[in-house]
Amino acid sequence: MKRILLFLVTNIAVMVVLSVVMSVLGLNQALAANGLNPGALLVFSLVVGFTGAIISLLMSKTIAKYSTGAHVIQTPGNQDEAWLVGTVKKLADKAGIGMPEVAVYEGDANAFATGAFRNSSLVAVSTGVLNSMSREEIEAVLGHEVAHVANGDMVTLTLIQGVVNTFVVFLSRVVAFFVDRVVFRTERGTGPGYFITMIVAQIVFGVLASIIVAWFSRRREFRADAGSAQYLGTPTPMMHALARLGGLPPGELPKSMTGFGITDRTGIAALFATHPPIEERIRALQSLQRA
Repeated sequence: MKRILLFLVTNIAVMVVLSVVMSVLGLNQALAANGLNPGALLVFSLVVGFTGAIISLLMSKTIAKYSTGAHVIQTPGNQDEAWLVGTVKKLADKAGIGMPEVAVYEGDANAFATGAFRNSSLVAVSTGVLNSMSREEIEAVLGHEVAHVANGDMVTLTLIQGVVNTFVVFLSRVVAFFVDRVVFRTERGTGPGYFITMIVAQIVFGVLASIIVAWFSRRREFRADAGSAQYLGTPTPMMHALARLGGLPPGELPKSMTGFGITDRTGIAALFATHPPIEERIRALQSLQRA
């Protein structure tokens, strides 16, 4: 979840900064000065939209390390770190990708993988995972993150984000143009209403666009779970790791997790969820095991 949230927040921030810079340089005003030119605006939106997504991707490792305080293991200082690095290396070889950077950060049970390139990625695991799971379960979690890298999820996410960014940039300027003309009654050029409306609309549309990215992310989680099962030769360790994240005793796989509070999110919250409910993920792995 961390990699998606960090990417989305960084993307929105970059988009806002780009918009401010474009306004300072007068490009936004020039586009709207004599009415909207849909063709020119679409090209402008494509450039800004994909630039924001690509910059976010290129910054993803740095932002992730800084925001989580992750410590990259350069040289293992003990047997646990040596095992961690060796396990990631083994999984990366199975996945056919370059050795990722391996990092540990303080926090509740969680892990993430990020990076712009398959052969230059980062796999980070929290102390919560290391302290609460068996080595087999940790290996399954690491396999899940390596699968994200091998599947090119961050690159695909960037392309999807670039497309939705394009619509966000385009629609925010269309809305700003009409608000400036109709509400603020600016007859020539653009007034303050255009700039203010554009920034607000871009943030609002950017948040709504994250629903699309979140849907994509939920689909990719199932594939990463399957990747972990493939690398380990069995889905059982990943099932156990997911069950432990749900607060269950080691190895216990319930028929229903409702009693543990792991239920489907409803309403708006479900639209923004970047991960499927744990129960659904375990059920998918159980189906894989039976198959």
